[in-house]
Amino acid sequence: MKLNELRDNPGARKVRTRVGRGIGSGKGKTAARGQKGQKSRSGVSIKGFEGGQMPLHMRIPKRGFNNPFGMDYAEVNIGMIQKFIDEKKLDAKKDIDHAALKAAGLAKGGKDGVRLLGKGEIKAKAKLIVHGASKGAVAAVEKAGGSVEVLPKPKHDGGQGDKAPKGKAFERAAAEKAAGKDGKKAK
Repeated sequence: MKLNELRDNPGARKVRTRVGRGIGSGKGKTAARGQKGQKSRSGVSIKGFEGGQMPLHMRIPKRGFNNPFGMDYAEVNIGMIQKFIDEKKLDAKKDIDHAALKAAGLAKGGKDGVRLLGKGEIKAKAKLIVHGASKGAVAAVEKAGGSVEVLPKPKHDGGQGDKAPKGKAFERAAAEKAAGKDGKKAK
């Protein structure tokens, strides 16, 4: 085979049909859309439209609740931390925090931090810096000679984004809440 003989497999390169280019093309005038009606026009969005009857996504029952104030923690078990230390993916001599766990591939997701859970056992003497920990996990780490530092909960705007009260507006709202219903300051 020579370079000038290189070809794609038959059917691998298919030229796009150009519609609305005259009678001779066979796809002229109405451009293979038929005549009139909603589907013949541009900007049509009828996917999921059921002719005016109640659509399926509105008919089925809804369950659950998305808490705007809920925290998203990456849950990490102490047994997995020990496994990663044994595999030299984590260094027990250094502080093990969210960044170190993420770099090792152990803390997936968890935009609000890491929560330590007590499944498995830990033998390494390590200092863990996390955003939450179960009592069993803390006891197991301390029994192994390590320590657990629990960071304070991060501030949350309740899903309001830029609309969350900030600065003086926030302070005024807090003062009004502290004042109570009758407008007098709470003692």
